[in-house]
Amino acid sequence: MKIGILASEGSWYFRDLERAAVACGHTCLRLDFGRLVSRVVTADSAIYQAATVPDSTGISDLMAIAAGGQSPDSASRPEFDAIIVRTMPPGSLEQVVYRMDVLGRIQAVGIPVVNSPKSLECAVDKYLTTARLQAAGLPVPETIVCEHEDDAAAAFEALGRDVVVKPLFGAEGRGIVRVSDPDLAHRTFRTLMRLDSVLYIQKFVEHEGFDVRVLVLNGLVLGAIRRRSPHDFRTNVSRSAVPELHAPTDQEAEFALRAAAATGAFVAGIDLLYDRLGNCFVIEVNAVPGWQAFSHTTGIDVASRLIDQLQSSV
Repeated sequence: MKIGILASEGSWYFRDLERAAVACGHTCLRLDFGRLVSRVVTADSAIYQAATVPDSTGISDLMAIAAGGQSPDSASRPEFDAIIVRTMPPGSLEQVVYRMDVLGRIQAVGIPVVNSPKSLECAVDKYLTTARLQAAGLPVPETIVCEHEDDAAAAFEALGRDVVVKPLFGAEGRGIVRVSDPDLAHRTFRTLMRLDSVLYIQKFVEHEGFDVRVLVLNGLVLGAIRRRSPHDFRTNVSRSAVPELHAPTDQEAEFALRAAAATGAFVAGIDLLYDRLGNCFVIEVNAVPGWQAFSHTTGIDVASRLIDQLQSSV
C-alpha cells in the first residue's frame, strides 16, 4: 500500500506509523494540511501538496503530490491506497471547513480516510459529540451550551455553581477551566462572549483523580489505561497525568464501543470518568487519539494494529 499520513513535522506518530507500514512492505508519505491545494477545472480535478517530495511519492487521481510546488502531471499518477489523519491543527473556520471538504473529496473517489471526515467533524465538536453520545443512551455529564453570558450565568446556577467550561474545539485539556466562583464565572462568560465563543458548560464531576482511556480500533477494544492526576482535575498525560495499566471492565468496553460507533470513528480514544459514587460517564471521543503513553504502558503496538486493520479493509 501507498499511505499518505497527515501529520505535523517531526511527528512521533508519523515515525511510528511509518515503522509499522515499512515492516509490512508498505510506503508512507507525510502530508501537511497547510500545503494541500485543490484544483477544480472542467477537464480535470486534483488535490496536491505544494511541496518538494521524493520521486517515489504515490499520487492518485484526486490526491496528487507536486514536486517543487508545481501542478501535478495528471498523466502519471499512481494511487494512494489510504490516507491517515494524525493531526488536526487549529485554524480559522474557513480553514477547518476546507480541510474537511478536501478529505471528503478524497474519500468520495474511493480512497479510505482514517478517520472519515464525518467522524472527525463529530469528534472535534464537543457539543455534537455530547449530543450523539446522549442520543445513543450513554451517560454524559449534564451540559448546557449557549452563546450569551446571561444564558451562561443561568446555566452556572442550574448546574450547581461548579462547572467546567471547555472550548468547543480543543484537545489535551487546553483551554479547559473549572469555575465555582460566581464573580469569576461572570468574568469568564463575558470574556468568552466578547470573543464570539460558544459557551460549553458542563457540570463538574467530582472524581478520585483519574479517568480511563479506552482505545477502540475497527469495532474492537485494543486495551485501556488509567490516567492518574492527583493535582489537576484534568487527567491528560500531556498535563503530567501518570498512565497506569488498566483492564477494561465489561461496562467500560461496552461504553467505549458504543461511543466510537456513535461518532463513526474507525480508531478512537474514549475517555471515561467515575464520580465518587462509582457512576461512569463518557466524557470525550478523540478521533485523532494519541497512543504513545498507551503503547508504552500496555505494550500494545497500536501502529502495527492500525496498519493491519487498514490493510484488511482496503
